[in-house]
Amino acid sequence: MTHDGTNDGTNFDPWYDRYADRTAGLSASEVRALFAVASRPEVVSLAGGMPFVTGLPPELVAGAFERMMSSQGLQALQYGSGQGIPALREQILEVMALEGIRASVDDVVVTTGSQHALELVTKLFINPGDVVLAEGPSYVTAMVVFNSFQADIHHVPMDEHGLIPEALRQAISRLKAAGKTIKFLYTIPSFSNPAGVTLTWQRRLEILEICRDNEILVLEDNPYGLLYFDSPPPHAMRSVDEDGVVYLGTFSKTLAPGFRVGWALAPHAIREKLILANEAAVLSPSSFSQLMISEYLDSADWKGQINTFRGIYRERRDAMLAALAEYLPQLSWTVPNGGFYVWVTLPDHMDSKAMLPRAVKELVAYTPGTAFYADGNGRNNIRLSFCYPTPEFIREGIRRLSVVINGELDLLNTFAQTSPLATIPVKKGIASPPSNIG
Repeated sequence: MTHDGTNDGTNFDPWYDRYADRTAGLSASEVRALFAVASRPEVVSLAGGMPFVTGLPPELVAGAFERMMSSQGLQALQYGSGQGIPALREQILEVMALEGIRASVDDVVVTTGSQHALELVTKLFINPGDVVLAEGPSYVTAMVVFNSFQADIHHVPMDEHGLIPEALRQAISRLKAAGKTIKFLYTIPSFSNPAGVTLTWQRRLEILEICRDNEILVLEDNPYGLLYFDSPPPHAMRSVDEDGVVYLGTFSKTLAPGFRVGWALAPHAIREKLILANEAAVLSPSSFSQLMISEYLDSADWKGQINTFRGIYRERRDAMLAALAEYLPQLSWTVPNGGFYVWVTLPDHMDSKAMLPRAVKELVAYTPGTAFYADGNGRNNIRLSFCYPTPEFIREGIRRLSVVINGELDLLNTFAQTSPLATIPVKKGIASPPSNIG
């Protein structure tokens, strides 16, 4: 039954008409069921962005656990501060200093992963109908969060150098002319998820200036910045703007996601509201996880371990790029200098979402590009993740994927009853940026 008592079909949830309106934004992933199938061991999954935690020596974590429990065990099992343990917040300053950030420990708020920080900031700022500007494509679960608070998401296009400043100017002008309220710009400037591209330093400065001039907050999400391969990315945007940027960080990629510890670095007034929102949501972040990470940072060679992860992910990135050049040279893709992802562009007439069931049948999985847009774009894109499978499995996964893609092309050519569909070849080992983010 609907709210007005009329019957619009069968619904097996007796509470269906009692939910808040904002729950309409909470929808299961369009590919969740297929990912359940893809989790079978015979399927090569290039879909999920799971860190390779096997690369973390178990003795580092076990040793930190034993030392922490022997010295601070009772504190670890107790409630803590809604802002986070001071010792860990001091250490977070050391981590952020690697990307040029200088800050006060008082402005760091520890959260249950940076995903939680993203939700808290959105909760603080977004009223139904408010605009969030986001890169196109953008992080899939950020889209879920924004939708859950009934935000109006507008994508700003990217190219191989990241978010395009002129496109941002045009989007702001267009939205203001339409009477829209723009609350913040959400960006992953270093090794973005899903595109894998990095915003240049000059563009970072220009985008900050655009947002300052238009009184738009910048939400800088930086899970991958320390996981570079050849050279570090430009310093964080927060390093040059303390008042207009909320910076989100996490230990999920540089240590392990199971601890669920992230943080937000925010201007003073926003920080106070973040603490209150944090306490309202979880009372306090896990003391156990915080003290574990604090002990690890205090006693282990954590910078050396990050460097180890860089080597692991670089090898896997190289394996994926080599396999793409060998098996699918007619396509184009990004060449990331860090992070977890390669963004592949298919011919315009192909639909990555429709093709996914056939890929899973071929025992390979990926994430369709539509998952990274709020407006239905990305149908001829796929995100490939190289962080978890071994180089051998990556190569086999790309081989299987090529069977699916080439089969699709053959089928389309047959039904077109014309000459073969044109593709634009690229030189082996050299990739051009995806057409829809260029």
